[in-house]
Amino acid sequence: MERERIGPMIVVEGKNDSLTLKRWFDCDTIETNGSAVPDAVLERIALALGRRGVIVFTDPDYPGDQIRKIIDREVPGCSHAFLPKADAIDVRKGKVGIEHAGYRALQEALASVRRPGDDAQEDPSFETVPLRRLTEAGLLDGPDARSRRRILGELLGIGYNNSKQLPKRLHQFRISLREFEEAQAAMIKEMEQFER
Repeated sequence: MERERIGPMIVVEGKNDSLTLKRWFDCDTIETNGSAVPDAVLERIALALGRRGVIVFTDPDYPGDQIRKIIDREVPGCSHAFLPKADAIDVRKGKVGIEHAGYRALQEALASVRRPGDDAQEDPSFETVPLRRLTEAGLLDGPDARSRRRILGELLGIGYNNSKQLPKRLHQFRISLREFEEAQAAMIKEMEQFER
């Protein structure tokens, strides 16, 4: 089977993530080797962004999210791939990571890459999803808010977000009100099926 070619460099957390991706894809990776992200690694990411493009593909957990934030702050303009946590769990070891995901989950995540809007070139007519809509949808607080945010993040391809991160991430990835409403309807259906 011929491996699918991924043109942009993929930023991952460690060697095992690289090995997993290279098993399934013809790709090149940059490893952060932890959540501190040294200056030398940030320089490599910046170089890769200018020459080939970059996809940040970190683990679906707190350290992975911290790495994304550092890279977004220091090297703005990178694209992001998000893997649902359920697809990245090694049940036997109780660990979460890209290295534990199967081909289909990795392929779907890399096919759904998102790029944050460039604030300098934003369309001034673009409107973020109002906080009122997030509250009405039960995404900011309430008994099922965390589950709702997890499902919504997976449906939109923006990963899990806490209640403070969600409005920022919706804006950062330029999620339109229509996209939000479609994902919200799908989220409601999924939650209803789960309750049965």
